[in-house]
Amino acid sequence: MRFLILGNGSKPYVAASAERLAATVTAAGGEVALMDLERQADLSCVEADLALVLGGDGAILRAARQMGFKQVPVLGVNLGRLGFLADLTPDEAIEYLPSVIRREFQLTEHVMFNCSLDDAGNSKDILGLNEVVVRAGPPFKMLDVELAIDGDVVARFLGDGMIVSTPVGSTAHSLSAGGPVLGQELPAFVITPICGHTLTSRPLVDSADKTYTIRVRQAEGAWLVVDGQDCGPLHSGDRITVRRAPVSFRLVKVPGKTYYQTLREKLRWGTTPNYRTEQESP
Repeated sequence: MRFLILGNGSKPYVAASAERLAATVTAAGGEVALMDLERQADLSCVEADLALVLGGDGAILRAARQMGFKQVPVLGVNLGRLGFLADLTPDEAIEYLPSVIRREFQLTEHVMFNCSLDDAGNSKDILGLNEVVVRAGPPFKMLDVELAIDGDVVARFLGDGMIVSTPVGSTAHSLSAGGPVLGQELPAFVITPICGHTLTSRPLVDSADKTYTIRVRQAEGAWLVVDGQDCGPLHSGDRITVRRAPVSFRLVKVPGKTYYQTLREKLRWGTTPNYRTEQESP
């Protein structure tokens, strides 16, 4: 089995952990096809079976963009804070790698998107995994945006912006804005208004096989953000189109690590309150 080892070598512990993992891969009979800790390598010409991505969820999003339309299954090694997509600590990754090389794991497939910005006749395409955000920037005036799905106008939103998120991204910015948690393997998108200036503004979930178009009606200070990366200012009349990408993000899941377990342990979802025992009561 051939491995990519990816991460940001300027971050603490990444370079040292990468060397440990590379040594473990070799000792277990695998091969390191490429180690890129500067995030500059062209991965389109590298043949690999699996990518070890070191860092937090941001490192995984960066790796997905770097792989482009040649997605390699990812095993995330958490060296960040939350690590929602990165299941394993470096020590756990070293423990599991021999079984991974024997292909004793499951692969889950997840929706990616292609975001197209039509700006006065100029078009720019961006591949992403988490979300597309149209948000207010300086001077922080209320935005006026219109959403259409497959050409059918759905709603007009006034507020701080709008998020179009994949199921993977539903536990990121969309969740913070009041959006629902989606099962990560659903073929769907969720549209979440940001601070809508109305009592009736609610998130919407619809099929990933549809086309979502956001028309910016009033955009002083508006910005386009994809997967947490600023992609530039928006202007009145701009259109952002979001479609399912022709490739999927594939995540390696080892035994004992499940999505709902991660929700409970890292986001404290669905857990009961910590009631004081009778002995602790005053």
